[in-house]
Amino acid sequence: MSSTPICTLEGPASYEEDVKKSRFLALAWPVSEVEQALAHFAAASDPEATHNCWAYRIGAQYRFNDDGEPGGTAGRPILQAIEGQGLDQVAVLVIRWFGGIKLGAGGLVRAYSGAAAQCLRLAPKRVIIPSRLVETAVVFADLARCQAFVLGQGAEVMTEHYDGEGVSWVLKVPESALDSVRRGLVDMTRGKAPWKVQDEAGDAG
Repeated sequence: MSSTPICTLEGPASYEEDVKKSRFLALAWPVSEVEQALAHFAAASDPEATHNCWAYRIGAQYRFNDDGEPGGTAGRPILQAIEGQGLDQVAVLVIRWFGGIKLGAGGLVRAYSGAAAQCLRLAPKRVIIPSRLVETAVVFADLARCQAFVLGQGAEVMTEHYDGEGVSWVLKVPESALDSVRRGLVDMTRGKAPWKVQDEAGDAG
């Protein structure tokens, strides 16, 4: 039985609701790096709002911030909303404008987790496909055929450098296609194409 695929968001998403006169605006983004998540939070936070609470999950890295709300009532529920929907590489900011009625600890947890969860639930998603970066090269005589082949295998050309003999590529290759791409390039170049898998993995989605 295959494991459940891990997904992220197709693009930015938002959701807004009122809870006992407090306004909650949830904003979510797909992110691949911590710095990217923090930049979204910094750009979208409203200094005039009562609280700007957030969380992100990027692989094994995660963090959350209650921004002045009682501990455990905002940031962690947002993170749990991300994890509860099986998402990764996602950052969520929930902005609250206080409406004059206190919600209590339980009410805050429900409000923050509910806004985040509904924002994520409504957002279009895509499957994260584990990939690896591969360095290779082909001569001009093999270029057109090899390029059509690697693209047909779901690989993506990240960088290319031309010289007098051909082109050097860094390819992003789905892990499931590594062997078939390597064998295909070996066959089409009569064993001349170099093949070096870089250490750092990525996302081919």
